[in-house]
Amino acid sequence: LTEEELRKLREETNAETLRQELEKERQRRLELEQKVNEVLKARTEEVPAAQQPAKPQTQANGTDKRSHTVCSRLQKWFCDKFGEYVEDFRFQPEENTVETEEPLSARRLTENMRRLKRGAKPVTNFVKNLSALSDWYSIYTSAIAFIIYMNAVWHGWAIPMFLFLAILRLSLNYLIARGWRIQWSIVPEVSEPMEPPKEDLTVSEKFQLVLDVAQKAQNLFGKMADILEKIKNLFMWVQPEITQKLYITLWAAFIASCFLPYRIIGLAMGLYAGIKFFLIDFIFKRCPRLRAKYDTPYIIWTSLPTDPQLKERSNATVSRRLQTAASRSYVGSSAPTGVSKDEDTSRFHTTKRGNFHEVFNLSENERPLAVCENGWRCCLINRDRKMPTDYIRNGVLYVTENYLCFESSKSGSSKRNKVIKLTDITDIQKYKVLSVLPGSGMGIAVSTPSTQKPLVFGAMVHRDEAFETIFNQYVKITSASSSSES
Repeated sequence: LTEEELRKLREETNAETLRQELEKERQRRLELEQKVNEVLKARTEEVPAAQQPAKPQTQANGTDKRSHTVCSRLQKWFCDKFGEYVEDFRFQPEENTVETEEPLSARRLTENMRRLKRGAKPVTNFVKNLSALSDWYSIYTSAIAFIIYMNAVWHGWAIPMFLFLAILRLSLNYLIARGWRIQWSIVPEVSEPMEPPKEDLTVSEKFQLVLDVAQKAQNLFGKMADILEKIKNLFMWVQPEITQKLYITLWAAFIASCFLPYRIIGLAMGLYAGIKFFLIDFIFKRCPRLRAKYDTPYIIWTSLPTDPQLKERSNATVSRRLQTAASRSYVGSSAPTGVSKDEDTSRFHTTKRGNFHEVFNLSENERPLAVCENGWRCCLINRDRKMPTDYIRNGVLYVTENYLCFESSKSGSSKRNKVIKLTDITDIQKYKVLSVLPGSGMGIAVSTPSTQKPLVFGAMVHRDEAFETIFNQYVKITSASSSSES
């Protein structure tokens, strides 16, 4: 049989089954109708003919029928509405929709950053106006605001005052949307020049644009992460002496809320907030020494550590313990001074273009540590250079006892190599350049006095291992130099 004949046979068989089911349902309906008719006939026969109502009662039966029909209609409407609500509460499986991600584009990235800046502008303007009120930028405006606020708090009108200000702001926004030119601000707004979007950009300009935008996003995310980590560490008892103050304050507020009426508590909190905002903060901003001594919220917030600070402290404590243990073992050892520290000092480490000390123009004692004998593949990003050829260099990174050495993979003179003394490093931290680079764009940023911007060793697959090695050697050298100076 062909596929078409099979399909016809299936349709015919389905039609036969459906017909049989319809016949069964019809028979059931007829049986039910017969039973209902029999019951109704039996009830009508039981009612005596004498008890049948007269003509005036027929009118009452008409009204009863009407009321019965109205009730049935209401009941039917209620059942339909209830059925609709029940259908709305029916559970359905959640659809997993995958959002399509846009490809990386320099133009799109800069446009999103500008949109973010424009969207956050009302919030930043509001914060600027509040700080201008606290700083008494306009004496008359701050004085009027202080008098109105304290009077409203004293009479219990603080909440109506804030609601009225919100309604006034919405009314002004409506007038502005209708075309009115209304602009009120304590601090005069400075219009920033809008740079027209460039259509034709070279590869180096696009890369520099992406790096600048990524740096802004990095700084923004860093500030947000610092705030969230400080709040988390405050509630997680990372520094018990700071969290203990919050704990005592919360207990005092809880006891006061149980025994004092809410009107007195609201009055005290409102008066303290007004005095703190308009007077105490003004004095503290003008006198930094007083703020550092007596401004408790500022002291607590500045002393709260972030997660990177906690990690640095733990690394510092571990390095101190290792140094003390090494010094004790060195003092306790009775080895003669003439014996060499390592039997392997005569072995020369070689790079791709010769001996290690000859390539980097170092002494023969300088050689890579055991962890990085073969070095780490990476690319050096020198953000002080504007030329694309000097901006990024591929090569290998080595760490010796006193130096950080980068060997460029391009053939040429040794000027492309980079040698950094560990004691000259002012800051070292993990750095993520771009997610599109190999190795997830992970790198290490090294700051030195001779460079305006930190040098970035990016595209490192073994970034964490390299960072730990460099950081430990850096701590070891700096601690040794500081102890020798003391």
